[in-house]
Amino acid sequence: ACSGITNRSNNPRMNDLVAAAHPYLAQYGYTALFVVLFTESFGLPLPGETFLIAATLLALKGQLSIAAVAGWAIPAVILGDNVGYLIGRWGGHRWAMRHGNRIGVMPARVEAAQRFFDRFGPATVIVARFFPVLRQLNGILAGSMRMPWGKFVAYNALGGILWVVAWTSGVYFLGDRIEMGFMQL
Repeated sequence: ACSGITNRSNNPRMNDLVAAAHPYLAQYGYTALFVVLFTESFGLPLPGETFLIAATLLALKGQLSIAAVAGWAIPAVILGDNVGYLIGRWGGHRWAMRHGNRIGVMPARVEAAQRFFDRFGPATVIVARFFPVLRQLNGILAGSMRMPWGKFVAYNALGGILWVVAWTSGVYFLGDRIEMGFMQL
């Protein structure tokens, strides 16, 4: 286990987030990482990116395996997005058309979103993975916009793999060169 969490970082908010993720990862390991990434990916507002960064930092310190971090993270994000897709597919479009006007989502906006998604859906599924909120709503929106499931699976898998590889490799290979101040040796 880490001997402690410090607060030397220039970004105390990120420091606090990583420090908050640490006890869960230390106690539950890869299962905590999987559960948070999975549930964030189907729409719950959880700190998936923070958990992935914290798990990668623990791998950098030798407390987790970087291969196992990626090995648990990739299926978590792909499967979670597929649950979101099913939620959107089974009721998202119908709900938006029936109740969306209560929150400012008029039928014309749904139809415009449908046209956008028909044209840019694959790229949207890949790129959305890299932005908070969009990452959480990605599957739900794809299902709601009736993107074919096979197409969603392919582009979602690509986006999920790219996101996990970008974060884990970036933090793992640059983490020791950047004064992050997250953990003491």
